[in-house]
Amino acid sequence: MPLFSRNQPAFSRVSLELLYVRLTILESMPATTDHPVLYQPSSGEIKIWRYMDFSKYVALLSSESLFFCRADRFDDPYEGAFSKANEEMRPQVYRDMDSQALKAMTADIGGFIKWSRQWTYICCWHENEHESAAMWDLYGNRNNAVAIESTYERLKNELPDNSILGKVKYIDYATEWMPEGNSMYPFFHKRLSFSHEREIRAMIPDLPTIETGFDFGKSNDQPGFAVRVNINQLILRVHLSPRSPKWLYSALLDINGKYGITAQTRKSDLYSDPVF
Repeated sequence: MPLFSRNQPAFSRVSLELLYVRLTILESMPATTDHPVLYQPSSGEIKIWRYMDFSKYVALLSSESLFFCRADRFDDPYEGAFSKANEEMRPQVYRDMDSQALKAMTADIGGFIKWSRQWTYICCWHENEHESAAMWDLYGNRNNAVAIESTYERLKNELPDNSILGKVKYIDYATEWMPEGNSMYPFFHKRLSFSHEREIRAMIPDLPTIETGFDFGKSNDQPGFAVRVNINQLILRVHLSPRSPKWLYSALLDINGKYGITAQTRKSDLYSDPVF
């Protein structure tokens, strides 16, 4: 079976292992975006945002890197999980499969993905043509937050060759079927309750191996890892929280100067005086 087959059949341990091994040895750059599992935006020039508190922004500049967090460390316990509708619909979808074989297959894939969550690393971005009041409040201290603005294409070009980049699709986990046949699907689907995030997701699977295959006995004691990027190539604009004090804007300019940031820097005017 060719790797990354567009007609990949139902799960098997072999196909899952081949998928992840392939993703870790890709030689071409930049990030992978053309796999059929991935949902892509209409244009590479769409605006994307990453909101953070001031200290994390400084860490971003000083390390010249983006942090990728383990999938099992996010607040959402459904990260990497199939919808509940899948469990109910599988007997019909796989009606030509023996019931015991189906039970074994679903147990196999479930165990694999649950284990792989600790070795799957994610960096989240927000797609929007404009800054978001909700994102300021959710992902950055209201008075001490920074948002970096970029584009999908810029992010794609800065990511390493073993990364995967696409849009998250939001579905009703109670009633909607999530595609199966590839272990990446659960990592690019989320529940409708999270649709406000409008997430662009970069993902790096880094599963440990031994001579005979994956090292299923190994556990991960790291929360994630940093990926080096060219900060000035990545960042289009830097925005400071609309509720931040004036002195913090001066501090932001000083920090940007120290690290040679050339991007336009501004304080958000989201809550400027209205017109009556």
